[in-house]
Amino acid sequence: MRHGLLALALAMGLPATGWAEGCAPVPDTRAEIAGLHAQLQAAPSETAARPLIGALWQVWTRAPDAAAQALLDEGMRKRREYDFAGAVEVFDALIAYCPDYAEGWNQRAFARFLQDHYDAALRDLDRALALSPTHTAALSGKALTLIRMGRMGLAQDVLRAAVALNPWLPERVYLLRPPGREL
Repeated sequence: MRHGLLALALAMGLPATGWAEGCAPVPDTRAEIAGLHAQLQAAPSETAARPLIGALWQVWTRAPDAAAQALLDEGMRKRREYDFAGAVEVFDALIAYCPDYAEGWNQRAFARFLQDHYDAALRDLDRALALSPTHTAALSGKALTLIRMGRMGLAQDVLRAAVALNPWLPERVYLLRPPGREL
């Protein structure tokens, strides 16, 4: 398996280092993320929250090693260029190389969502959330996927969980107002 990953990495022009040993252990970022969520909950405005959301993305997209980072960056580049199939292929390699890295699963889910492959996206999001239960981007991605699938009740539950962690989440606009309550 590692030999196949190395061949794929080399074909994509990625560095050859690190493949023989496997992925480095995924660092425990729970305290860092919890601190950012606490700051988001205390943020007085969306403007004040933006840098904190950016800091969350910096934590999530900080891969465990150089090889995983190269795959993540390449997959995200392909997705930005609308090469969703290519992005999925790279994220497949990232997940095979580093299966405990939640962002690999989250990014593959996003590429699959953009391909309208909602069942596959949902499976990836569930795996990302199993690895990182407070990953608000994965939670909001799951809510949006469920909305596309017509599963509004569950989508609302998931989105409320995400907004409880980050009240400034852009996807909060998809929350339905309960009768007699303002959001």
